[in-house]
Amino acid sequence: MQMNETCAVITGGASGLGEATARLFAASGAKVTLLDRDAARGEQVAAEIGGTFVETDVTSEESVQNALTKAVAAMGKINTAINCAGIGTAEKTLHKNGPHSLEHYQRIISVNLIGSFNVARLAAAEMAKNDPTEDGQRGVIINTASVAAFDGQKGQVAYGASKGGIVATSLPMARDLQREGIRVMAIAPGIFLTPMLMSLPEEVRAQLAQDVTNPKRLGDPSEYASLARFICECGYLNGEVIRIDGALRMQ
Repeated sequence: MQMNETCAVITGGASGLGEATARLFAASGAKVTLLDRDAARGEQVAAEIGGTFVETDVTSEESVQNALTKAVAAMGKINTAINCAGIGTAEKTLHKNGPHSLEHYQRIISVNLIGSFNVARLAAAEMAKNDPTEDGQRGVIINTASVAAFDGQKGQVAYGASKGGIVATSLPMARDLQREGIRVMAIAPGIFLTPMLMSLPEEVRAQLAQDVTNPKRLGDPSEYASLARFICECGYLNGEVIRIDGALRMQ
């Protein structure tokens, strides 16, 4: 799929990995609709790139369906869905104040895993309406996992579980959607310069960078965006998870 043929919905598109992806896709000729809860920032980014913004709660079926309906109206169709919306706060299974909050665990699973599935399933239904290409393709879904799915650190039990679910989703969803000609991929980023990381002191970020094998720096969201674009353009990638982490293996 070439960028000038791409009509993408991007969750979490108001900041971080989602924003970088939206900016690159739009600059490369794609039509883009941003889905995010941050209306002010989402509207601003959409205006700057010539895209569309819809305030969206990814955990809500009604909210996502409304967003996709508006995306189709704005772009004509949807053939790409990229899930970047996510949250991540640390809490150990048992800590000095007691056991891990069940509400906290459920919230992270709800946004990161269930939210991604919610968008993917509803976007797939829209993609299935598209006319197939010469090799029978109608779209691609890219979910965002994390290296925490493979070697999560202490305090990441909820986050690691949510991202591990994304990893486990890729192959069965790709198999589910083979008849419709919809590919499913996942990207597992390492430590990237997202708003959450940028809020940390410079010395903390420098220490995190030293844990990366090579190059010894934090990932730039534009590098995630470039990988997402490559996945869209490389039609033989399907059912797989790609780490982008500078060979980081977390202790």
